[in-house]
Amino acid sequence: MNTVVLKFGGSSVADNIKLNVVADKVISLKKEAKNVVVVVSAQGKTTNQLIKEAQELSAIPEEREMDMLLSTGEQITASKLSILLNRKGYPAISLTGWQAGIRTNSIHTSAKIERICIDRMEKELEKGKIIVVAGFQGLDEQENITTLGRGGSDTTAVALQVALKADKCYIFSDVDGIYSADPNMITMAKRLDEISFDEMQEVADSGAKVLHNRCIQIGKKFDCSIIAKSTFLNEGGTKICQQIESSEVKSIVKNDKLVMILMEKEGNIEEGEFYNIYQNLLQNNIIVEAFQKQGNQVQFRIKETEQNKVQEILESKYLTYQIQQKNFVKLSIVGYGITQDNQVLNQVIEILKKRKIEIIDIYLTQSKIEILVKEIENDSVAELHQKLIKE
Repeated sequence: MNTVVLKFGGSSVADNIKLNVVADKVISLKKEAKNVVVVVSAQGKTTNQLIKEAQELSAIPEEREMDMLLSTGEQITASKLSILLNRKGYPAISLTGWQAGIRTNSIHTSAKIERICIDRMEKELEKGKIIVVAGFQGLDEQENITTLGRGGSDTTAVALQVALKADKCYIFSDVDGIYSADPNMITMAKRLDEISFDEMQEVADSGAKVLHNRCIQIGKKFDCSIIAKSTFLNEGGTKICQQIESSEVKSIVKNDKLVMILMEKEGNIEEGEFYNIYQNLLQNNIIVEAFQKQGNQVQFRIKETEQNKVQEILESKYLTYQIQQKNFVKLSIVGYGITQDNQVLNQVIEILKKRKIEIIDIYLTQSKIEILVKEIENDSVAELHQKLIKE
């Protein structure tokens, strides 16, 4: 291999002992590839702790300042790993996202990469150095630090793979690949040898904390070679690839971190007012699902993490509305072509019906059956897994 990109998640670099394991993994791959670029996340729960500390100061901190704060976690990891690699006799240099040439738009906390200038990285690679890049971050046109959203280090890694024309991108974590369900929730979950970009996109969009959804978009567009592997095991791994024609359920994702917002007022809601509500949310970088109007009601879905922000917007601008917020669970059954076969949906509904689980709504795409329910226990998800996923 000429160039390889390695990404290590927060659990892989959680402490100095694990950093030594990562350093040895990097060194072993350096012996196989001429150029090695490493992308790292913040150590352990550092990002969560920083968010908690910021919210102790303000319930809704300014997003620019949050980017300034949260970007420090990855920088600490990058410098520590570089120090370790140098001590072990392998020349290394740590770079922030902007030192690595990553330029983004100006949407704080969920910025998108617009371009990457690789001049600095090429110079360092020519010197034989291992480059350790702080993931999850970049710089906008106003020279403000931006972050790419939680899990954004995956996107940093795949974007660098494209920019550097790297042969492979390894996404390392404490799990040995992509599983058919969360193995912490479903003990019978099985590791997949491969999964298509389309299926992986649906899994990521459904709320599984596996790969950042935008890294999958980039990977599919540029036909990248992406492999998810364990930092601590040599065997296993899952390859993310182009379309797989087999029509079968690949993954089941339970996401209980969602909120349904219902806005109601006396009299009908005019079209202009309906659009204004949507635009106000978009202008505040709130991503909503299933935004719809029925008579005197507006309904939409958001992530639980955005609940306080949305509540402040609605209470300040829409005083004539009665606003209700309800938690719900989204159950996603993922597999290319499964909606072409009614048998899968029939089996799902039969199990939910038997267990008296109330269905709020059902949505279908080419690769996903999405069912909204008020609540569902893990044993019900396990039964669905046993019924739908082949051994």
